[in-house]
Amino acid sequence: MKLYYAPGTCALACWIALEWASADYEVEKVDPRSESYRKINPLGMVPAINIGGTRSLTEADAILQYIVERYADKDLGADPGLEARFEFNETMSFLTGDFHPAFWPFFTPERFTTRQDPESLAAVRAAANPRVDRVLVHLDSLIAGSGHVYRGKRTVADAYAFVMARWSESFPKSWRDYANLSPFMQGMASDSAVARVIARSMG
Repeated sequence: MKLYYAPGTCALACWIALEWASADYEVEKVDPRSESYRKINPLGMVPAINIGGTRSLTEADAILQYIVERYADKDLGADPGLEARFEFNETMSFLTGDFHPAFWPFFTPERFTTRQDPESLAAVRAAANPRVDRVLVHLDSLIAGSGHVYRGKRTVADAYAFVMARWSESFPKSWRDYANLSPFMQGMASDSAVARVIARSMG
């Protein structure tokens, strides 16, 4: 099994999940914009994971759910029951559909305006601030009283949230400014598997 990643991206969440699962895997650092990587994922996005099939699997949420099911004995996903699974899927959908996109105007402002002058791009970046604050507030509320994103237990949602919440360090309010999120982030950073992944991804 091979995970394709780029430093600082949500692909690191899949890497952390593989560590937690004690999976047999390897990683390869890629340039998502390169022609060679486009042959792996035509969309030019990370993560992608090769499990030996006819094509690589893509999309962070789907890969994380795959890891949950493949390594079910590690209990990195939903609790049993329809409502429990819904709550887990709802949380993952929030991270994919609301949390992640909130950062896009900041990191890729040119995608959100037809004007490319510095003032217009700066205005788009500034518009991301309240959107990011809103999703951080919601994430903070999910963690409240439990120390984890889902039902007080370690799941792949923790890895997903941790990797993306780190992006807020470029914003007026970072993860450090939220009462429940701050200790969660510090606890994740001190996790030995997480620390290994962060260190190796920067090498």
